[in-house]
Amino acid sequence: MQPNPTLDQLQIFLSVAETGSFSAAGRKLNRAQSVISYGVANLEAQLGLKLFEREGTREPQLTEIGRAMLEDARRMVGVLQRIRSRADGHHQGLEAEVALSVDAALPSPVLVRVLKAFEAQFPTVMLRLHIGSLGLIPDHVVNGQADLGIGGLLGEVDDVHLVRIGFMSIVLAAAPSHPLALLPKPVAIDDAREHIQLVVTDQSERTKGRDFGVFAYRTWRLTDMRTKHMLMREGLGWGGLPRWLIADDLASGRLVEIDLEPFREVNSPLFAMHRSDSSPKPAAAWLIEQFKRQLGCFNEFEPGEVPDEEQPETIHRSAP
Repeated sequence: MQPNPTLDQLQIFLSVAETGSFSAAGRKLNRAQSVISYGVANLEAQLGLKLFEREGTREPQLTEIGRAMLEDARRMVGVLQRIRSRADGHHQGLEAEVALSVDAALPSPVLVRVLKAFEAQFPTVMLRLHIGSLGLIPDHVVNGQADLGIGGLLGEVDDVHLVRIGFMSIVLAAAPSHPLALLPKPVAIDDAREHIQLVVTDQSERTKGRDFGVFAYRTWRLTDMRTKHMLMREGLGWGGLPRWLIADDLASGRLVEIDLEPFREVNSPLFAMHRSDSSPKPAAAWLIEQFKRQLGCFNEFEPGEVPDEEQPETIHRSAP
């Protein structure tokens, strides 16, 4: 069986092709020019192909087959470098995979920015992403389905370490044709109670039988925030949603804010959470800081922001 090209031979081949000369490739790889020439000659001999045209040219030129082999060589070098990076990361305690559970209420632009930066920072770490709501996020963390959770918190959570990373603004709204939107402001609580309030139900058991921010006598219970948003735009009820999600609707008039007497815009805290019996590994710890930084940038101009010094940075709750 013929010997396969080595990583060193492929790197030499790529360097010559990219720099355009044996001497420049030698400087790039900190090798003597003779070593570069020898490496290319060995590779050509193993493959039985002429990769560079040397005769009649001042600098080596890729042959037709050499150009075809170039992308193959790049892919192979990339794979081998990822294997090395993965091995080095493992020795340094880097995770092979991070399971992340994120509340759907988290601003989408923040999630996208963090994940783009994560891919660039940890190219060898695989990601498993769960999108849920309310109590499902700490549930995923407690049962080991997620290494890290990002979301709000309702009720008590045992065996979970919490790090406050920011907030999201919740506003009450309805379609402009909804009866509550046509009333003088502020809207009396008795008027609001007479109209269907759309409420997202916690699919976990953590807040079973408990309501948060429910004022109406009649409610429609939904399993997800996106459906609630859609129904509110169609005038089928009123309710609270994150300001970032409905900002375009408020600006265009598809939705209007409801100034309810006992309720003002609420800055609901967001937390990063992990099991209290273990510390986050490097990639997860990096994600916590990135979410905190990106949420800070996202909320910089949000109204009513609570200064950092007035908020606890970490909260630790464990079972008695």
